[in-house]
Amino acid sequence: MEKTAMEACEATCEGTVADLAAIRGKLVTEQSAAQLADLFKALGDPTRVKIIHALQQSELCVHDLTQVLEMGQSAISHQLRLLRNLRIVKRRKVGKTVFYSLDDDHVEQLFMLTLQHLTHP
Repeated sequence: MEKTAMEACEATCEGTVADLAAIRGKLVTEQSAAQLADLFKALGDPTRVKIIHALQQSELCVHDLTQVLEMGQSAISHQLRLLRNLRIVKRRKVGKTVFYSLDDDHVEQLFMLTLQHLTHP
């Protein structure tokens, strides 16, 4: 039986000419890796993705989000708390009303790049 390219490589591979020490030296820190993973975990939930997409279009209060997503207030508030803790969204209080928006342009850019990636052939 003929070996696949992967099997042949594993048996004979001696590595590449890449400077592995330099690559290792430029790796993200453990803390940054964990924070990045948490950000992507937050984007791994369809409800949170919908909240982010809605807030990308307009600053909204919890009531507005419950209407747009057709969900209960407690569920929306729970997701907003998580997104706020990860600095994906921020809040602004006017009287008793709290308005939510994306924390900064980086969040919007990350979201848009991801959407573009999904539609790219």
